[in-house]
Amino acid sequence: MSLLGPVEIRELADRLDIRPTKKLGQNFVIDGGTVRRIVRVAELRPDDVVIEVGPGLGSLTLALLPEVRGVVAVEIDPVLAARLPLTVAEHAPEFADRLTVVLADAMRVLPGDLPQEQPTALVANLPYNVSVPVVLHLLETLPSLRRILVMVQSEVADRLAATPGSKIYGIPSLKAAWYADVRRAGPVGRTVFWPVPNVDSGLVAMTRREPPVTGASRKEVFAVIDAAFAQRRKTLRAALASWAGTAAAAEQALRAAGIDPTQRGEQLSIEDFARIAEKRI
Repeated sequence: MSLLGPVEIRELADRLDIRPTKKLGQNFVIDGGTVRRIVRVAELRPDDVVIEVGPGLGSLTLALLPEVRGVVAVEIDPVLAARLPLTVAEHAPEFADRLTVVLADAMRVLPGDLPQEQPTALVANLPYNVSVPVVLHLLETLPSLRRILVMVQSEVADRLAATPGSKIYGIPSLKAAWYADVRRAGPVGRTVFWPVPNVDSGLVAMTRREPPVTGASRKEVFAVIDAAFAQRRKTLRAALASWAGTAAAAEQALRAAGIDPTQRGEQLSIEDFARIAEKRI
């Protein structure tokens, strides 16, 4: 098996008349060392089925295939989706039967769109413009996902992995924490991409765990989170007034949950928000 090098990637793009677009958030990884590092850090097992979002020209796909039982590549671009099996057949024919390509928008893909054997891991170089919504959508709709390693914009990686009390802690941090333990898994420089982006990237690792124990639903908990950060600088009593109906009702729910109404959203954990949602009258 051989990985795609920078020259091969550009030649393949020329043959397909593909030019990476900002609209689709396309920045192709052209460095073999980086894709091998992603696979290594993902800590995959031979029996894993990996879902890869936005495989592009296939550089990460080729590195994944030898390590797992199968790769489900979800690609929104029909030209790239049609080309990927051919690239794998040329560079890794012995693993071609492990690849399934799904032509779909990852923001809308559902379990029924995927092969019967549901994915156990997500490993992907995600488009910058949709990285958080894609991760949250897949965590919600694919309960079979146990581990995630994604490459995203460095600032987004920081937000996803932020902890209570941090200035960058907010909605992405909390909603990801509902599903999983989240951590930064290392930086990625700009020069491993084509075209070279004007921002740095980072790896984020997630390990699924059970959500907080609460009588409220995920949707109800997320509604509290959204309300708390819609007016980030306000106290929770004020920020949650519209969610609860009145500021007094918000204060009552907060006190019942054991939360000081003068605190702000960035000071609370996902467990705190779960308790608040449960105490709404």
